[in-house]
Amino acid sequence: MKKILLSTVACATMMLAANSNYKYEITPTFGGAVTEGNLGLDRNYANGGLSLGFNQFDSIIDQVELGFLRSIEDVNYKGTTNNTGITRIFTNLIKEYDLTSDVSLYTLVGAGVEIFDNEANGNQDSMFGNYGAGIKYKVANDFALKFDVRHLIETDNGDNNLLYNIGFAIPFGEVSKPAPVVAAPAPVVAKAAPVETPKDSDGDGVIDSLDECPNTMAKAKVDSVGCMTLVNLNINFDTNKSDIKDSYNTRIVEFANMMKANPKLKATIAAHTDSVGSDAYNQKLSERRAASTVEALKALKVDPSKISATGYGETKPVATNATAEGRAENRRVEAIMAK
Repeated sequence: MKKILLSTVACATMMLAANSNYKYEITPTFGGAVTEGNLGLDRNYANGGLSLGFNQFDSIIDQVELGFLRSIEDVNYKGTTNNTGITRIFTNLIKEYDLTSDVSLYTLVGAGVEIFDNEANGNQDSMFGNYGAGIKYKVANDFALKFDVRHLIETDNGDNNLLYNIGFAIPFGEVSKPAPVVAAPAPVVAKAAPVETPKDSDGDGVIDSLDECPNTMAKAKVDSVGCMTLVNLNINFDTNKSDIKDSYNTRIVEFANMMKANPKLKATIAAHTDSVGSDAYNQKLSERRAASTVEALKALKVDPSKISATGYGETKPVATNATAEGRAENRRVEAIMAK
């Protein structure tokens, strides 16, 4: 008996985890009882019974068991012709521990009442406490075979009984599955319309929607509404010369075409010199250069009434006159625009 009890306690200390998908479990059982020798009863007799398990969720226990066991045959009192039947009604708390997907261990502890049909030899109705352990094997769709061993201790005289049971557990009352969690749809964020970069078709720095003078010449200075105020005709005269080289004709032709395309435009052709020579000479030289440019524009069919010539001599340099490069820049012709 002591070895059996020690084995039972060892099983009860195992710590694993359990799970169930049903609310209830009904288990018909068959087994036997082993009694202590001092009870004056048959040492072994068969039992049959039924238990109803209430599966628990979100709890430290997995099941509350209500059940009864009844001796199948009459149990003899030793040394007499008397016999009795024994009924045990009990409630247990059960904890289940999964080993695999099909096999689990369980432990139980609880209390009940023991009822004798015929009290004799010191055996009488009483309360008892019990504990035990078992193994559960799922065979199909959660139907399972169960085997357990239970140690009963009576409260009146401290008598001991060992019960062993085998049962067939039938689950029912399937737990409703929670509705699937549907993630809230992500908010629809309207895509911002692409921001169009304002167009500046003629590249004068004034966008088309504000440009009152489209198609201005490249590199011309313009006012706030895109109309030209100053155009460098890129004519760089040689020292002491007023004739226009053929290499500069392209810019003059472009300017002439622009003047013809815009009847309202007028221009003053302003010529400049470097500082080589006297002031008076350079003034006359700039006037000749301006006049030479106006004649070139007239030859390109620009209305003479729209252009005039003026010379500034060396009075308005745009670069230093200390270097050849600077002096070349100062020998220039510009168109000052007017509407």
